[in-house]
Amino acid sequence: MKKIVLTGGGTAGHVTANIALLPYLKAEGYEVSYIGSYDGIEKRLISDFDIPYYGIATGKFRRYFDPKNFSDPFRVLKGFSEAKKILKEINPDVLFSKGGFVSVPVVRAAASLKIPCIIHESDMTPGLANKICLPVAKKLCCNFPETMKYVKEGNALLTGTPIRDELLKGNAEEGYKLCGFTHDKPVVMVIGGSQGAAAINKTVRDSLNLMLKDFQVVHICGKEKVDNMLLNVEGYKQFEYLKGELKHVFAMADLVISRAGANSICELLALKKPNILIPLPTSQSRGDQLLNAASFESQGFSIVINEDDLSEKYLMEKIHELYFSKQSYIDAMKNSGQQNATATIMKLINEVSEEK
Repeated sequence: MKKIVLTGGGTAGHVTANIALLPYLKAEGYEVSYIGSYDGIEKRLISDFDIPYYGIATGKFRRYFDPKNFSDPFRVLKGFSEAKKILKEINPDVLFSKGGFVSVPVVRAAASLKIPCIIHESDMTPGLANKICLPVAKKLCCNFPETMKYVKEGNALLTGTPIRDELLKGNAEEGYKLCGFTHDKPVVMVIGGSQGAAAINKTVRDSLNLMLKDFQVVHICGKEKVDNMLLNVEGYKQFEYLKGELKHVFAMADLVISRAGANSICELLALKKPNILIPLPTSQSRGDQLLNAASFESQGFSIVINEDDLSEKYLMEKIHELYFSKQSYIDAMKNSGQQNATATIMKLINEVSEEK
């Protein structure tokens, strides 16, 4: 039986692509194991699946001063030693890493044992953890054509990010029932994400009088962000968050307004949803969402509004612009090289594991 070790953690985004690959790896006959931190989010997320999980010590690499900068290198060395011992016992054919700082000792340990490593970078520019892993990686999978210039020619492959099959199985009619909407007007879905959604939430709500003339709006606004004064507005439905029902709302939506996190925009691409991206500004992030959004705009997948330019009037202009030219955005996404991410990555995993 072929064996693979998955790694990645620190945030849900560093785990979800691994989870999306699980049913395909099992269908291909792989024995799957996971290496993550002792008690990070990846441990909780992976516990829902019937695969062995191994915890190791890990430390964060920072570009700024922090007292932990003196102790964390020793934690990384300990994690390297622990990962090497675990990998010797498992003896996998290949390692797949989704990134995050827990991946650094695992990838480096695998490389020291001559285990081929495939790493995945979600953002346009590789994060620090993946920069450390790149020199020993067999291949880098990426979401953006622009990422290819950051690695040696031939070492990168444009794949996109695997998304959960569940999102592709939505039923639009279930979405209409859930929201109490009719088929008389198109639906705009607003999904701001947990980080920094306040500006989007406010502008959307301030724009409702204009927006509801032509559209219905389903607004996933974040935990404790529901506006109780707007609960009974016809054509406007709010949710703090959605789990199983999310696929139905996506299926119903004609347009989507979103932040530009890598996983979110890859879901929009896979679902071929015309979208407006409002990336987190550099004051709230390292600027990766701005780069992600600019790439999607240049490829014809998205319209981008910078948060500083966000206003009721401008938002409505862009919503109408997107709606009346939505087919061109759908066509661009259909022809994208980032479609079929799961199949592309599975093909690469099979090729690399057979070379060992």
